[in-house]
Amino acid sequence: MNRMVPAVSADVPIVLVFSGHDPTGGAGLVADSEAIAACGGWAMTIPTALTVQNCRNVQAVAPVSGSQIRAMANALEDLPVAAIKVGLIASIDSLLAVMEIIRQRPGVPVIVDPVLKASGGAELSDAELVDTFCELLLPQVDIVTPNRYELARLAGPDSTDDTQRATALLHRGCQAVLVTGTDDPVPGVAVSHVMHTLHRPHGDRQWQWPRLAGSYHGSGCTLAAALAARLAIGEGVVSACEQAQAFTWQALKRGWQPGKDQYLPRRLWQLPNTSFTIPFTAV
Repeated sequence: MNRMVPAVSADVPIVLVFSGHDPTGGAGLVADSEAIAACGGWAMTIPTALTVQNCRNVQAVAPVSGSQIRAMANALEDLPVAAIKVGLIASIDSLLAVMEIIRQRPGVPVIVDPVLKASGGAELSDAELVDTFCELLLPQVDIVTPNRYELARLAGPDSTDDTQRATALLHRGCQAVLVTGTDDPVPGVAVSHVMHTLHRPHGDRQWQWPRLAGSYHGSGCTLAAALAARLAIGEGVVSACEQAQAFTWQALKRGWQPGKDQYLPRRLWQLPNTSFTIPFTAV
């Protein structure tokens, strides 16, 4: 049976996305757009960097200038934004532009995935950029979603465990830290499981998920974008974190391997097989 394409509801919440472009679609803007759409939002995307990469590693990164980022954001200034998601920031110039745009939308929740290293191992941030991120952007962030490596790098050498490191980021001004344990297992957790921990000033919350076999490209982007979408539609922080984790786990479980390297999450697995009515008569 043919089905007409439903109209998009006017109340679909908009998530403004700042991230790099990944040609594989595993991470970056494509990943963010798919995850946000699958979780009930609408992504409006502003590239912060162009990358040369495959499913193995990042080979080169070209930052988008701050002036270009500002111009793209200014063109969208009359549209209602329900959440902001920030991914790869590849230069201080880009970081300052994103920070200014966030300040222009007070009260909008900001979710940041601190992409400091590619899943294949390539470094994407230097010490100066990390320091500037912590000093200027982190105080404007509602939730930051580092893995354990990123958490340690952001917190610096004075902290000795995840709790101290997360507390250090909270003291910097962000409201919550969701630490993922996929890449670097948390000590004491069975190797068959992955533990993620939400740190907030008034307490922590932990979740454990069965560990999936294989190496995945784009899991962090998927989680942060899904979290942004859930917050945009009005969910509370704990529920949004839980729903975003569940969505990401399902996307990874259904991931596919286009070559011989990392798997890519399938974020749109719930889409039905749909045929479309052609609104014209062929001649």
